[in-house]
Amino acid sequence: MLKRHASSTEPALKPNAARRVAVLLPLPLGMAYDYRQSADMELTPGDFVSVPLGRRQTVGVVWGDGDPAGIEESRLKDVTARLDCPAMPDETRRLVDWVSRYTLSPAGAVLRMAMSIPEALEPAPPRAGYMLAEEMPDVRLTSARKRVLEAIAGGPARGAAELAREAAVSSGVITGLANAGALTRVALPADGAPVAEPDPDNAGPGLSDEQKDAGDRLAAAVADGFSVTLLDGVTGAGKTEVYFEAVAAALRAGKQVLVLVPEIALTGQWLTRFTRRFGAEPEVWHSDLARGRRRRCWRRIAEGRARVVVGARSALFLPFPELGLIVVDEEHDSSYKQEDGVIYHARDMAVVRARLGEIPAILVSATPALETIVNVELGRYRRLHLPTRHGGAELPSVELVDMRRNPPPRQRWLAPPLVTALKETLEAGEQSLLFLNRRGYAPLTLCRACGHRLQCPNCTAWLVEHRFTGKLQCHHCGYATGLPKECPECGAEDKMAACGPGVERLAEEIVALFPEARLSLITSDTVRGPEAAAAFIEAIANHEIDIILGTQIVAKGHHFPMLTLVGVVDADLGLMGGDLRASERTFQLLHQVSGRAGREERPGRVMLQTYHPDHPVMQALAEGARDRFLEEEAAMRRDGGWPPFGRLAALIVSGRDEADVDAAANALGRAAPNNRDMRVLGPAPAPLAMLRGRHRRRLLLKATRDTDMQKALRQWLSRVRWPSGVRVQVDVDPYSFL
Repeated sequence: MLKRHASSTEPALKPNAARRVAVLLPLPLGMAYDYRQSADMELTPGDFVSVPLGRRQTVGVVWGDGDPAGIEESRLKDVTARLDCPAMPDETRRLVDWVSRYTLSPAGAVLRMAMSIPEALEPAPPRAGYMLAEEMPDVRLTSARKRVLEAIAGGPARGAAELAREAAVSSGVITGLANAGALTRVALPADGAPVAEPDPDNAGPGLSDEQKDAGDRLAAAVADGFSVTLLDGVTGAGKTEVYFEAVAAALRAGKQVLVLVPEIALTGQWLTRFTRRFGAEPEVWHSDLARGRRRRCWRRIAEGRARVVVGARSALFLPFPELGLIVVDEEHDSSYKQEDGVIYHARDMAVVRARLGEIPAILVSATPALETIVNVELGRYRRLHLPTRHGGAELPSVELVDMRRNPPPRQRWLAPPLVTALKETLEAGEQSLLFLNRRGYAPLTLCRACGHRLQCPNCTAWLVEHRFTGKLQCHHCGYATGLPKECPECGAEDKMAACGPGVERLAEEIVALFPEARLSLITSDTVRGPEAAAAFIEAIANHEIDIILGTQIVAKGHHFPMLTLVGVVDADLGLMGGDLRASERTFQLLHQVSGRAGREERPGRVMLQTYHPDHPVMQALAEGARDRFLEEEAAMRRDGGWPPFGRLAALIVSGRDEADVDAAANALGRAAPNNRDMRVLGPAPAPLAMLRGRHRRRLLLKATRDTDMQKALRQWLSRVRWPSGVRVQVDVDPYSFL
């Protein structure tokens, strides 16, 4: 019925003689569909249109001309309507196509990420507001009514909800005053009140000569087309203020700016710095925003009214019509890799988006990814280096606590040297941070009678006890249950024991050791959303907390002047991952969390509890030898032909029927390409052999750097058919091997 063809972007539609257009739909389809446009409808590539699909109407994007050699025009269905919203920019459409080709994902699935707020495609409904009546009628004034009239006096018109919130009354009080004639109903702007724009010429903080030179270079690059610059600086070097100079240059040029961050919930201090520098807040984009606010944000970006946007990785697919700069903060962070749905790395796709738009990209980190360092060495990226902390602060000293020689008491997890350091820090009136990258109370619960371990019924993963909520929880699928009184295997009562420490268990130890200390537990379980994060940051800044205990959520980008001690409770935890990036990731994480200490005039101290003090990661951290560690890591990868000196792609085969999964995985194994330039490892059960009720097998394609991985993968997959209940996911450049 509808002609399908590969998605493509074209500069303009051909003359309207054929009246045939290709429309890409936000569905897991690799093809655009041909539709007929009416003679009185003018469509251009990027227009959002409503079209029939089966018995329903759906919204898609005009992707170009239809195929004149396709089915006869009489069989085409008509485009129903063009939606009243800005067209999707050409660069966004080309990014959709590029990501689709690179990741082997259907173009429609990628498009869905760029159309995540369907209601934004329609104009906002009119909003009613209220203002003070010109003549005040004779009405009975209760205390609630008085608060409303005081709140609105001399100010602009406001919506009922906003006015009720400000006056601490119910919406009924607002309605009553309006009915009595004390308030006048008026129409408000559909997308809310005008928002102040960032001012690039607003006075910012003073920069050192080193910072100013780097900032000037970044600002100059804004006018030079496509480039990628690594801003490499030690923790506390003031990298944010430096790249703000490039943001200011882009704003002066009338361009929009996108700043990507790995943890949007922890941008409180970043937002404060931005507002101080530019006199206004940026737009914020993340999944925790209410739908209405996300709709307004998407619309403001599409209309070019949002000048600076800070967001998580999904912000990369927002429809910027005038994007002039992309900044990827903490570019090394693994949170930029999306592991579900369309599998992509936002840092790498940000570079692609910059190239498509002929604009600069800035990658920012104190611990750059090895891939980024190699691109600098090959001359693909520029590099600016900030080797010292701002304001004369010194980098913290790093001490390895050998747990073999300094074991903690039984059922305790803090070694005596760290306990002593905590005591000294408290007595000095300073703050401490204890880091353990393990949520919950205990990572494992087992029966002391028979040894049975409590496992998730949907995943090959142990259930983690969360004692504060009284639950056992799977951190992979979200399954939760209560702690049983009897062992489900042998029936023994009161024999279930917690094994190993999580942050909740460590909190018990800290309270027992320092009962007077003000302790705050910071994890993704306790800090939900930017508001909670902002409250936590303010409490630390106001010295309302003595000891911070947290997971990796506390490791990124915070600046606390009174925090002088960082203790890492289990520094070896990340080294046991077994994948090629385990050492690199552990170094990055521990270096970042160490960087929270001593960021102003008070010297910092870092203590790493380890059973492997001779490990190259521990030695590099203790000696401050980052570059040596990266050189050794690069040599190891180069010798083995591993990324970034070789290429990898993973196939993850999954399904609910284990026999079907094994059959599909074995068929892929038999059809695998194996030659001088590439070989396939597997199939083998994934470390998480079951996830969310689906059995999983993995195959890994390892190839030379110059191999066309996408071509090889397409040819490989085309040779195999698998049952409909089996899913085969492709992960090009995998970061996780679970």
